[in-house]
Amino acid sequence: MDFTSQDIAVIEQALQIAIRSQSESGKAYSYQEVLSKLKTRASAAMTSSHLAFQDGYRFDYDDSADLE
Repeated sequence: MDFTSQDIAVIEQALQIAIRSQSESGKAYSYQEVLSKLKTRASAAMTSSHLAFQDGYRFDYDDSADLE
């Protein structure tokens, strides 16, 4: 499953809210672990996609034709 940057931002925000509202430290720690993994993987994905476009070519596919 591919997540967009907006999806990742929403998940990150939800985890931060869950961490702040959690009274049990064990659950808050679990949410913090997931948030940390999410940030690490999102950062790595952004870095690798940036490197993939260094040759100057980028292909964006228009899926709007599928809607008709």
